Amino acid sequence: MRSIIRRAETEDVAVIKRIVCAAYEKYTPRIGKPPAPMTDDYEGQVASGNAWVLEVDDELVGLVVLVPKPAYMLIDNLAVMPGRQRSGLGSMLLAFAEATARERGYVEVQLYTNELMHENLAWYTKRGYQETSRKYDSGFRRVFMKKQV
Repeated sequence: MRSIIRRAETEDVAVIKRIVCAAYEKYTPRIGKPPAPMTDDYEGQVASGNAWVLEVDDELVGLVVLVPKPAYMLIDNLAVMPGRQRSGLGSMLLAFAEATARERGYVEVQLYTNELMHENLAWYTKRGYQETSRKYDSGFRRVFMKKQV
């Protein structure tokens, strides 16, 4: 298996949207509406250089969106195609995000997820992320988390 993480390009946007929709659609009934990542502006994220894609054997199977903030790096989204989940690819993307933050001089990574996405909360907690707050934000009940890198 050959895998690389590279900066997303304009021609990747359609596949990025398919990955995000496939990864998050299962949460729509639980939340009562499409999760925020399903409505993000991926054209803008790619144009700004914030989006990175994971290719496995020349197929796009995952992505991570990293947004630099003044005091921390924000993991705005991390998604893997459902058929490729539970194979370590999400952990690979998370390690990439943390390494990128360190390389850019950050000592902290932050993220948020919907409080009804119990699987995500457990996954990030297992990887050393600590909950910092819960609040209603942009129309969603979100759990904010951080990790020192």
